[in-house]
Amino acid sequence: MSLKNLKDVYIDQLQDVYSANTQAEKVTRKLAEVAKNPELKQALNDGVKGIQDGKAALEGILEDHQADPKGEFCKGMEGLVKEAHAHGIEQEFSDDDARDAMIITQYQRMAHYGMAGYGSCAAFARRLGLEDQAKTLYECLDNTVGGDKHMTMIAETGVNEHAA
Repeated sequence: MSLKNLKDVYIDQLQDVYSANTQAEKVTRKLAEVAKNPELKQALNDGVKGIQDGKAALEGILEDHQADPKGEFCKGMEGLVKEAHAHGIEQEFSDDDARDAMIITQYQRMAHYGMAGYGSCAAFARRLGLEDQAKTLYECLDNTVGGDKHMTMIAETGVNEHAA
């Protein structure tokens, strides 16, 4: 499909973020299964819920535009998910705290990708005069930023210290 204008770019990127979320949801579940720190495990499970909420919001917006949420496959997130599998799940660790530190790293990389997607889409929506959609996307962005900050707090107040 040829992208002709900002609305086309907007739809394409909404679909990309939806795909990214679908991929991130699956690996975040797996990261939660191998995490040992109870606070980290809970934060990852909360992250899964947040990702699901973001997907639902994206579905609603895409339906408003008669666009298929599954119309795009995000290769960027595909790479981040492979990294999360390799380094957070499949990698051998002799120390659970070191694995938890790696899990936080991998999760935050995926979250930062999501922040970029939500932020760009929200800016597109605002430029297109789609204020309700922009508001929804900014809420998704704020939730993702909140999850990222929570992971930093977990790392800085326990996991990294124990891993050292």
